[in-house]
Amino acid sequence: MTPKQHKIVGLGELLWDLLPTGKQLGGAPANFAHISTLLGNEGIVASRVGNDSLGSEAIKQLSGIGVNTAAIQRDSVHPTGTVHVELDHYGQPRFEIGEGAAWDFLEWTPAWGGLAAEADAICFGSLAQRSLVNRTTIREFLQAARKQAVLVFDVNLRQQFYSSETLADSMRAADIVKLNREELPRIIESLDLPAGEQVAAAEALAERYQLKLVCLTRGDRGSLLISGGSADDHPGYRVRVADTVGAGDAFTAGLVREYLGGSSLAAMNEAANRIGAWVASQIGAMPSPGPDGIERELARIY
Repeated sequence: MTPKQHKIVGLGELLWDLLPTGKQLGGAPANFAHISTLLGNEGIVASRVGNDSLGSEAIKQLSGIGVNTAAIQRDSVHPTGTVHVELDHYGQPRFEIGEGAAWDFLEWTPAWGGLAAEADAICFGSLAQRSLVNRTTIREFLQAARKQAVLVFDVNLRQQFYSSETLADSMRAADIVKLNREELPRIIESLDLPAGEQVAAAEALAERYQLKLVCLTRGDRGSLLISGGSADDHPGYRVRVADTVGAGDAFTAGLVREYLGGSSLAAMNEAANRIGAWVASQIGAMPSPGPDGIERELARIY
């Protein structure tokens, strides 16, 4: 039997990453929606781009790889977002994110209300909430979601673009929280949670905000999942890294796919690490699989 196709929304920033090798389309919600599409669901980007050539190119590129772009708004005042990205010797990125981009002005509309009510999962982050306009719009979007929808807070601490209040509000709204090993101590401090080793810290986060699942990613050392007093630790997959831009977003997409399918913690962890490792082995955040398809590509990761 063919698995049910779910409506998966990436809500937030859509932008161009300006890498040393050239520009690549990105933004965590868009990366997430792309991989969700590759994995067989309907990936939908809810964002905003300028009424400019970069905005038109972003929509054309996403449409060309099968991502639903109907919820991408156009802005006649603000430009399409860009981010300057530098990579270190290990492929780890450093971002310089410009302000005043179109994605800072997400508009709550009846069309977005309809999308929120139909979505099976909605993934949102902290970066897109750097503006008051967006915090209000994202809150409206999440409140309009049906009770069965899975709300995923993919923490994305960039520069100074977050606050304790935004983090706490996002945790309260979410069912699932995903963060990385660098973000965990900063969040523990920001939310005044007891310090401790990783499992204890993740459990404290889950308990305070009544989360169904907490996921801690650790780069090439895999990830830790905490849910309902149970834990699963995956060591990760070793691959030749091209760059790690978008690998965490791919991980989230794999995690959500398995969660919606009712998979065990171990199965979720394995699948999410596999897709994350594959993206890290490719150039750019939105790679396309070879002619054999994504399942064959993933089978080569071990």
